[in-house]
Amino acid sequence: MMLFPPIGLEYVATSAKGLVDKITLLDLRYEKELADIEDLLDFIRKEVDVVCVGIGWDRQFEEICQLLNRMPAHIPQILGGYTATEKVNEFFQACPNVSIIVRGEGEETIREILQGSPLKNILGISYQENGRIIHNPNRPFPNVDTLNPPDRSLRRNKYALSVNGIQMANITFDAVLSARGCPFNCKFCTFSLNPLGQKRDYAARNVESVVNEIQGLEAGVIMFSDDNLFTEPKRAEKICDLIIARKIKKRFIAQARIDIAKYPQLLEKMVKAGFKALLLGIESPHDWILKQLNKGFDQKTIREAFAVLRKYPIFYNGYFIYGNIGETEKEMLYIGQFAKEIGVDSISCNKLRIEKFSPLRELAEKTPGYHITERGELYSDTFSHAALKKIGKRIKFSFYTPSRYLKIFWKNIFVVKFFTFKEAVALIFTSPRLVARVLIKEQKRGRLKDSLKRTFIENK
Repeated sequence: MMLFPPIGLEYVATSAKGLVDKITLLDLRYEKELADIEDLLDFIRKEVDVVCVGIGWDRQFEEICQLLNRMPAHIPQILGGYTATEKVNEFFQACPNVSIIVRGEGEETIREILQGSPLKNILGISYQENGRIIHNPNRPFPNVDTLNPPDRSLRRNKYALSVNGIQMANITFDAVLSARGCPFNCKFCTFSLNPLGQKRDYAARNVESVVNEIQGLEAGVIMFSDDNLFTEPKRAEKICDLIIARKIKKRFIAQARIDIAKYPQLLEKMVKAGFKALLLGIESPHDWILKQLNKGFDQKTIREAFAVLRKYPIFYNGYFIYGNIGETEKEMLYIGQFAKEIGVDSISCNKLRIEKFSPLRELAEKTPGYHITERGELYSDTFSHAALKKIGKRIKFSFYTPSRYLKIFWKNIFVVKFFTFKEAVALIFTSPRLVARVLIKEQKRGRLKDSLKRTFIENK
């Protein structure tokens, strides 16, 4: 996760400008000088009046609480982010010095807090008063066109692509949010909901403001963080047109649905504008699972879409979910084969999770033999966590053969041209352990020779 800048916190920090004398943005993944906890606490004691902490994931809940509890008690602590919103009561119980928790989007809320508005009048916050936790009413979603893009000058480090945990310093990376929310209602997905269970209506920024932001970025690779950049195909075309007209030379990555195959004119403009990779939510090869997940398409539609998509020099990563309610081991393992059949370049497979407000929660709870942990992990009497983990590895290894790695390398350099040849060479030498590990594993399986021969013939 070293790749992605903390865009959410950067939006809030930018919104706070002008209301405080100085803002210091710390990304603790990179702060080598403050790696020692005492150095960090000493910095806070001497330099800081208010600490705002963005907590997006629950993976290090205990460690985060330990850090918060060691901070000086007289300095107000304001928490925000997805996990902070989702676990308001838990954070207040574990961290008595926390002053305020901002629920949901915080750009407008932080301004009211810093302006000194009475806490009882600030929408979208929770706070403690006389030993009670008070939850103010939710704040309406802000108008996305009134929010200033993140001020990248607040950053103390650069973000770059990384492979096997090693950063490629010459391939700088950034993220842009051109719209918030999603109009679709896939049952497995809670990204379109905030942690309060509110559906985030789709709201798109002005096209020119989006391209102005892109044009001002130093990074060479830009990821659109939208749930689906192509929700409005005509708007996406306008973004491409403006990028082309201004001769902006960057490499773009975006998330999309397979519906994009219906718009060949858009795909042509995307290639010309510099779109190099699409991350596509496929989820499953099985019609009954796609229906259960409310994806809005079936296997036939997926195959037809990729028959179109393969014509364009774009790298396609397919997202799949396994461990669905009622799914057999054979059905899970078919994912790797299906991905090869449709022509996906790479895959990302995740176990089904049942978040707090997931529409699938009721089904999971009613289905005999299925269980949900406090963290939203789904398992069953048939498939334990360990069993699902092994199945996930089998799916991955059935797809990522040596020939697959060679195809990925070939396509990114000679077809998509994501990497220059110089970058590709640096990529290989930066991470020799990754290549060696794959080759050794395949040699042990006795299929390395056949796989390499097949790759040579296919690419000849």
